[in-house]
Order: sequence, then structure tokens, then C-alpha cells
Amino acid sequence: MRERETLIAAAKQARENAHAPYSNFRVGAALRARSGRIYTGANVENATYGLTICAERVAIFKAISEGERGFDALAVVAHSEVLTPPCGACRQLIWEFCGDVEVILANLEGKTAAHRMTELLPHPFDSSFL
Repeated sequence: MRERETLIAAAKQARENAHAPYSNFRVGAALRARSGRIYTGANVENATYGLTICAERVAIFKAISEGERGFDALAVVAHSEVLTPPCGACRQLIWEFCGDVEVILANLEGKTAAHRMTELLPHPFDSSFL
């Protein structure tokens, strides 16, 4: 349980760096590698919206670009009453790079839930189809 709390705290901190001037929907993510290192990300919006990138993808891309491989958990924090799961694009990338990891959802009021990626993306597309 302490590991979850640490990951949620890192995602909350990352959320503070979000750039969300259009939606005001700030999201933070924290990805834990099997090495124990935590990579964080915040959503970064763009006026064209299509160039916006989600917090989960920022964290994944930071980890991959720094040579990390193998992950065991991802926390996502947003300020919303209903816990906010990753979008479809993020679910695909989480599956591609992290597999069936635990995804911990949290809000600023302390509400949390945990899901495996197989729950969030029950029929993933992966390299076995290529």
C-alpha cells in the first residue's frame, strides 16, 4: 500500500506542472519502472488540441527515451469527483510499453481505485497481430 501512496504523491506533484490553459483539466501521472525509478508526466495542451499530449504518455515517453524498460504500475491523478481513467490512445500506449500493469486512479480528495490494464483494455491490439 505504501508503494501506491508514493506513486500517487508523485503523480499529484507532476500535476502541478500541467499546461492546461484551454480545458483547465490538469492531470499528473507517475510510472514506476521495475528498477524502482519513477517517471512523471503532466498533460500539455496546445491550441490545436490535436497536438495535446496526456500525462500518461509524457511519463511513458520520458521513461522509454531514458532507456528504461519494464514497468509495474502507473498512477493517474486528476481533480474530478469521478476518477479519470486513461483515454483510448493512452490505454494503447500503456499496453504497448507496460503490458498488464496496475493502473491506480486518484483524485485530490483521496479517492482511489486500481485496475489491471486487461480490465481497461480487454482486447488490446499488439504486435501479435502484425
